[in-house]
Amino acid sequence: MTSPIRIGFAGAGHIANVHARVLIPDPRVRVHAVFDPDVARASLFAEKTGAMAVASLDELLASIDALYICNPNALHARLACQALDAGLHVFSEKPMATTLDDARSVHASAQRAPGVYQAGFNRRFASVYKELKRLLETGELTALSALLKMNRGDLRVPAWTGDPAVSGGFLYETPIHMLDMVRHLFGEPKEVVCKGRAAVYGQLDDFSMLLSFEGGMSVAFATNAHATWLPPFERVEVYGDHATAVTDEMERITFAPSGEVEPRALDFRDQPFEARWGYVEEDRAFVEAACGNAAPAVSAEEGLRTTELVERCYRAAQRA
Repeated sequence: MTSPIRIGFAGAGHIANVHARVLIPDPRVRVHAVFDPDVARASLFAEKTGAMAVASLDELLASIDALYICNPNALHARLACQALDAGLHVFSEKPMATTLDDARSVHASAQRAPGVYQAGFNRRFASVYKELKRLLETGELTALSALLKMNRGDLRVPAWTGDPAVSGGFLYETPIHMLDMVRHLFGEPKEVVCKGRAAVYGQLDDFSMLLSFEGGMSVAFATNAHATWLPPFERVEVYGDHATAVTDEMERITFAPSGEVEPRALDFRDQPFEARWGYVEEDRAFVEAACGNAAPAVSAEEGLRTTELVERCYRAAQRA
């Protein structure tokens, strides 16, 4: 019998614990090691998962077959390149990098590496967005325009999210999920118009943008970091030819195919959090890829393209 893939975690915070809970029941892998500069946090993670807490990133990389990068944003790219160049499989939480040059470096390392690289965009695997994608792919809904919103509500917890030198800037935090979703649902924007301002946090934390596509389809996206987490803190509305689809976070999607047909809704609130938010399928896909059974579900190429879109938004905001 093949030995389980030994998985290590760089970072032992909330998202590392989410992934570990998903991975532990999978017999193909073992949560093997963890490194976090916060020794108490690493020890708690080790106690919960059965992993060993190690004293450095070098010790971590030397003891595993696959790495989950769950530390602050600005650390992702360098660690991904180091792990890929060492022959490890890499799952990197978003963003893959906080500069375009670093994203290109990760992409280049992934192209030549024997291991696989997967970018962590869990929304692609969430039930509401899978259903929305299905409606678009089957032609039940043809997108003519769309409206997206995401109010993060806070850049104080964890504290590093309020430091652009560590986070990369607000768009590299939660809004990158929606920008990736724009690409996933509608393709590559032809034009980006973006207005941003520093309203509360001393950095650009309030954005209004318009993204347009070949054929005339357009997406309006508003996002800020200074409101509250009032639900739904993220929402997608897609408008077609006498048809509308609306999502409420990862909880529910409603589709109205015409004014003469009763709207139908799918409610996913009964799903466990890890499944509802897409983490179960996302992690299963990574393990499949690491086992050699599939290509990475969200490739380094996809991560690079989403980074490019974030940078286009920042450049457009600076010009506005």
